[in-house]
Amino acid sequence: MKNLAIETVGLRKRYGSNTVLDGIDLAVPAGTVFALLGPNGAGKTTLIHILSTLTAADEGTVQVNGYNLAADPNGVRSSISLTGQFAAVDGSLTGKENLRMLCRLCGLTAAQSRARADELLAAFDLTASANKYVRTYSGGMQRRLDLALSLVTPRPVLFLDEPTTGLDAVSRRALWSIIEQLRLQGITILLTTQYLEEADELADQIAVLADGRIVATGTAEALKSRVGGEVIELRDESDDVLHAIATDGTIVDVNRALHEALTMRGMPANAKVSIRKPSMEDVFLALTNKATEVAV
Repeated sequence: MKNLAIETVGLRKRYGSNTVLDGIDLAVPAGTVFALLGPNGAGKTTLIHILSTLTAADEGTVQVNGYNLAADPNGVRSSISLTGQFAAVDGSLTGKENLRMLCRLCGLTAAQSRARADELLAAFDLTASANKYVRTYSGGMQRRLDLALSLVTPRPVLFLDEPTTGLDAVSRRALWSIIEQLRLQGITILLTTQYLEEADELADQIAVLADGRIVATGTAEALKSRVGGEVIELRDESDDVLHAIATDGTIVDVNRALHEALTMRGMPANAKVSIRKPSMEDVFLALTNKATEVAV
């Protein structure tokens, strides 16, 4: 098996009577993008906080870049970078000043700080705005600067906690491109997200977290195959989906789903029938709904 950059076994975290993480087992190969997908309140941020030494687990073991979290937290800290849900930038400084300041705090000389800041500004397409106050930056620009700040001193493991939340489609795709470039450089990236398309686009492996438990792990294609084969959809005249029926892809089951769709009560006579492959949304809904049913 490929070397693991992150490994957790039996990780648990409780706040009072509320169990946020309930026995999390993760194995993240080095040099890959691993997406943790889940709804609000599933425990994604809590897991990131534990892995990045910000919060202590109640039970379980954690290894990051070969360091045991309990035995050598400083070793873990020396191996990781973290970008949280909200951009941690100083709006009263320029982009260049933000970067140079952090470079100096990380121990670089003045000359090294100037060179590293210029390098990161170019890498994240911020050179033209380097001398503008960060409070004038768009949301996408602030997120790019935030990610640049987390890479002032390159680390082998990068935690990204919902990095594209609140960004428009163009800014989100620009950040996706940067994440892919980091993966190509050999950096291991653990990404939490609510965006199904984001996990599908970026991740080598995806884990679905629901109610504090990992309910499925695999590639996007493997997870989609768990849902079934083709999905039968009924759409109205505006092309909005009225109903979707999963099938196992066989002729018998597709015929069954078509019959169900065509005889469904209350369906408008002009409804259109279409067939498509399963999406990550189908996976997400199927797995998280199933987890909720088990918990109840």
